[in-house]
Amino acid sequence: MNLRTELSRELAAERFDQTAAGLYFPRPGVLASGEYIDRINGGAWERTRNLIVTEGLVYILNVALGSVAKPTAFYIALFSGSTAPTASWTAAQFASVAGEVVSLTEGYTAATRPVWKPTDAGSTSAIDNTGNVASVTMATTGSLTVTGAALLTSAVRGGTTGTLLSATKYASPRTFQDGDTYDIGYRLTLSAG
Repeated sequence: MNLRTELSRELAAERFDQTAAGLYFPRPGVLASGEYIDRINGGAWERTRNLIVTEGLVYILNVALGSVAKPTAFYIALFSGSTAPTASWTAAQFASVAGEVVSLTEGYTAATRPVWKPTDAGSTSAIDNTGNVASVTMATTGSLTVTGAALLTSAVRGGTTGTLLSATKYASPRTFQDGDTYDIGYRLTLSAG
């Protein structure tokens, strides 16, 4: 049996544990975890563990070990809602459930979600964009609060297509002033549990 088939069956049967470290699949002994890293105006980096949603896990398996083609890019979305991510979140409902930041005047100035440009995993079991983080310039007439971030396959702000891979709600919201620069990265790790 291959890993894709085994993990797909475990997902379908809901035989996994959501732990503080990530999603653990006891039978195959695999832990999937991720974290967002971010900073405002070149300040100290903050790290926040995420939830890799079911839609994201299935997608990762199908692209890595199945026949689904890899997308041309992945994108980071910011949100301002108060709802914490759940495993059932999907790209189709993300923008409305999370309260995605979509305004160019009360949000960030780029017309699309920033691109996540990872470096290949190499000899590690993690892939990330820490060497090339996404950066956006914030726009607001007063202050703007961002409560979390997500990784999707669609560049469209507020879009309902594509796949949601992961999302996180920050323990402490990020507050921005007009012109602030926000750097954000993401790391995905698969390891033996």
